[in-house]
Amino acid sequence: MPKYLLVYHGGGMPESESEGQKAKKAWESWFASMGADIVDGGNPVGQSTTVLSDGSVEEHGGANPATGYSVIQADDSSAAIAKAKGCPILASGGSVELAETFDP
Repeated sequence: MPKYLLVYHGGGMPESESEGQKAKKAWESWFASMGADIVDGGNPVGQSTTVLSDGSVEEHGGANPATGYSVIQADDSSAAIAKAKGCPILASGGSVELAETFDP
């Protein structure tokens, strides 16, 4: 079954402990809904740096830096997109970038 890298962009940090618990439950529920299709639940990521083809460096990941990632499996890209549409980061104004991965 194909695997897909989900890269999270944006979103926001909860402003209170109760909002944090609500967000945590939303992520847990979303992961649970995918069951065994979660290959790697991933993690949030720190501030990124982009190295460009001319060797220059763009701090802070550019215009739309990554804020986290996960790896899932799905029958095809349409199924992976359907799963990504349930991602809790969307509710906080973020986005999900999706790309199929390939084994060597």
